[in-house]
Amino acid sequence: MTIRPATSADLPALMTLIKRIVPLMQEAGNFQWDDQYPNEAVFNQDISRDQLWVADINGQIAGVAALTEDQEPEYAQVGFDLSQRAIVTHRLAVDPSYQGQGIAVALLNQAGKLAIERGIAFLRIDTNSENPATQRLFPKLGYQYAGEITLSFRPGLRFLAYEKQL
Repeated sequence: MTIRPATSADLPALMTLIKRIVPLMQEAGNFQWDDQYPNEAVFNQDISRDQLWVADINGQIAGVAALTEDQEPEYAQVGFDLSQRAIVTHRLAVDPSYQGQGIAVALLNQAGKLAIERGIAFLRIDTNSENPATQRLFPKLGYQYAGEITLSFRPGLRFLAYEKQL
């Protein structure tokens, strides 16, 4: 497996990955994503900002994550100091056929590498309250649960925020 920056050539595979994941998320009661989000425009913007990473296994896109310094203003709801720089993982997804193979761990480890390279001491992430897999994964990787937040761009949903100090 190679963790590498995404390119525009990856967009078709990324959209296929999202189309495979969203129905499974919704079947599980997790409505964080739908047929509108994430979309090609969001991924294009991530690529243009050099903040989209993919897990590539033998030329197949097995997972994706946007690793940014963009913090949601709502993170202040759990006491995160938004003036502190942080690497924030957004749009973390693993293709269903590759789940359980350490793809999400590898992508989250890339977030830690970027933070160290940039001299940043915090990793932050949030997940839908109906996503038990990530709620189990994040603490295993050293993330501390910080509390529940709401996100204005996803009204009616609840999110759990986590932070890891390096």
